[in-house]
Amino acid sequence: MTAALRLDEVTLVHSDGDEAVTALDRVDLAVDAGELVAVVGPSGAGKSSLLAVAGALAPPTSGSVHLGDVALGDLPPRALTALRRQHVGFVFQSGNLVPALTSLDQVRLPLTFGRVADPRDPAELLARVGMDHKAASRPHQLSGGERQRVGIARALVTRPKVLLVDEPTAALDRQRSQEVVELLAREAHEHGVAAVMVTHDHDVLHHCDRVLEMVDGRLEVAAPAAG
Repeated sequence: MTAALRLDEVTLVHSDGDEAVTALDRVDLAVDAGELVAVVGPSGAGKSSLLAVAGALAPPTSGSVHLGDVALGDLPPRALTALRRQHVGFVFQSGNLVPALTSLDQVRLPLTFGRVADPRDPAELLARVGMDHKAASRPHQLSGGERQRVGIARALVTRPKVLLVDEPTAALDRQRSQEVVELLAREAHEHGVAAVMVTHDHDVLHHCDRVLEMVDGRLEVAAPAAG
């Protein structure tokens, strides 16, 4: 079976002044539909670069990225943008919501950028993440956990094949962190989404199907926690 997301021998090098910095070093990763994979590791290890390349926000210096059977490197810019809007969902650590929009309009927003073949119903999706009672609220009226839930709903409204999640619990307490990652896992499992979550929060890893560790741009299976 073809993985929903696959990175083969991906290297990403960028310049830092006069120096070349290797952010990703021959990374191999395959994520199946319905799987939530956590990526842990120290700051600066390359985790954000991994999400950028996997989500077609940055092209790799070498190697290939596939979304299903589609090689992203073979697509012209306009087709790549259309594929990303339709098939890749992003969840940011701050929620990254638009200040002037209500929760319901935040979820509707991706549907205004172009035709979506089979969108989920924004109101039903907002209810599924437990935020239907805040449909008319704007971001300043929401807690950190509530903003994350709205951000998750927005990322899922186009029925993406791949969901990329950047530190979703960074500003949340332990209970809200557990709720948010449990929600991500449920959506991945029930809707066949291939999800990759970058996190420093080891307390939520039991919700994930696999845990990988990134060190110095290399990706490997994480060692089990002591005790």
